[in-house]
Amino acid sequence: MGKIWIPGYMPVQLLLILTAAFFAFVGIGWVLRKQGRSLPKFTQAVLIWVTAFIILRFVLYPPIPSALMKTYMGLITLVLFLLVSSDEESWAEFKRPILKTLGGDTPGFRRIRTVTFVALPLLIGFGTYNTVAPKFEEPIELRTVHPAPPASVKVHGKTFTLQTAENPFRVDESGEYSNEVQQQHVNDNPFDPDASKYMQYVREGGAIFFQNCHFCHGDNLDGRGMFAFAFNPIPANFADSGTIAQLQETFVFWRVAKGGPGLPREGFPWASAMPPWEQHLTTDEMWKAILFEYWHTGFYPRTWE
Repeated sequence: MGKIWIPGYMPVQLLLILTAAFFAFVGIGWVLRKQGRSLPKFTQAVLIWVTAFIILRFVLYPPIPSALMKTYMGLITLVLFLLVSSDEESWAEFKRPILKTLGGDTPGFRRIRTVTFVALPLLIGFGTYNTVAPKFEEPIELRTVHPAPPASVKVHGKTFTLQTAENPFRVDESGEYSNEVQQQHVNDNPFDPDASKYMQYVREGGAIFFQNCHFCHGDNLDGRGMFAFAFNPIPANFADSGTIAQLQETFVFWRVAKGGPGLPREGFPWASAMPPWEQHLTTDEMWKAILFEYWHTGFYPRTWE
């Protein structure tokens, strides 16, 4: 099934897709009513659950992390049970096919019971055992936390050679690129009306970060945002000296632009839940957000020298 990507924020994708699914269900219900028929409550609930799973698992892009997927499906299951049990009549209609299957004495009902109460538990048990059983063999591959970047990366139609590219907003008062400009403005206030051009870019980068990134990476850039622990592994802690302080600025740009889906093979199997931000931000916005991250943490990007 093809992935769907809609420019803008990811919640907009979900809202539009769910709206389309809702109208599809309404349309099906209207057609059936015109024919004097209706879908049983049990069938409706199963169709809604399966549709939600397909949308979340196969349609939305970037993909949803497995931990968040389980949370969403659990909430959807809970809401469906609340809906079908909202009144006695609805609950009785929902239970009717289940009770009929449990009490039916025809060969068809007996086969269904056999599958439900014998084969299905065996399959679930095997899957659970296979997941939790300790593995004594060495892993097929080991994850590299900071995999080697490609020589170049293409973002918004432009190719950046990572060894020679520079953050266009790390500039001094004359507008020239400077590795020392951050050190010169380390204690400056980005909200000062007379702030330097560099500090204005830092302020703009901060706005971009808090609009898009702090939900996972946290207000203090420590990887403890409100959604952080829904992911495995949790988002990077920029305040730790082992992350962006060890990286070239172009490496961070590559990771931000391409996200988890853009990692090479050695970055798996855990990879990263970060979306490819090139699908949501401009090139300048990504560079400014990175500028802010270094300024806020007090770390300086490593240089090739």
